[in-house]
Parts: sequence; C-alpha cells; structure tokens
Amino acid sequence: MFNDIGALELVTIVVLGILIFGPDKLPKVVQDVMGFVRKIRAFSDSAKQDIRSELGPEFKDFEFEDLNPKTFIRKQLSENEDLRDIRSSFDLRKELNEVTDAVNSREPEAAPDLLKKPAAPAVEQRTWSDADAT
Repeated sequence: MFNDIGALELVTIVVLGILIFGPDKLPKVVQDVMGFVRKIRAFSDSAKQDIRSELGPEFKDFEFEDLNPKTFIRKQLSENEDLRDIRSSFDLRKELNEVTDAVNSREPEAAPDLLKKPAAPAVEQRTWSDADAT
C-alpha cells in the first residue's frame, strides 16, 4: 500500500506529525490510525469471503484483482491461445519498416495495403418509396 514512499517523504510525514500532534500525542495517533487500517482490512477481507461464499463453488478461482481492466485484459491476452498465435505471427518492427519504406518511397512496389487508396464503394440502386404513405 505504501510501497512508493521514499525516505524523504517518510521523514516529512514524521516531522509534520510531531509538529501537528506533538511528541506526547503522536504514539497514540499512530496507534489509532493503525487500528483503523486493520479494521478496514478485516472488513474488506470479510466482504471478499462473503462474496466468494455467495458465488458458489464454480467461482472458486475468482480473484477480485481480475476486475481491474488492465489485469483483465492482460490475463485474457496471455491465456487465449488464438490471440497468442496472432501476437506471435505479428512482427511490429517489420510492419513499421515497411510503412517507413513506403512513406520514404524507397520501394514503392512493396508498399503495404494500408497505404493504397481504397476502391470506391459500389452505388446501390434503391427504389423510391414513401414509408408514411402506406
């Protein structure tokens, strides 16, 4: 939870704590804050256990961390075999080199399909009818 706090930040917090609460009350304030953090963690853990028990045995491998969108997408990309095959067959460096060469017109005949002008869509003949007249 506090993994990214450096030494300077910690010293600053201690000095501010001493200035605000005084050296006499600071240990009691720290105890109260730690007790509050423990109660929050216990509440969170009991809520997770309640949810897991309500979901049933088919969700026994359910992790709440998977609800984070980044974690969910990372997990789906790493576990799905079709996507793994697509990722392994796609060479980003080669594609970027081809686009760069095409833009710099080093090899115009080897230009990727991305840079070619798309064909005009076929015009569809529609019969005229008035939907309100029926």
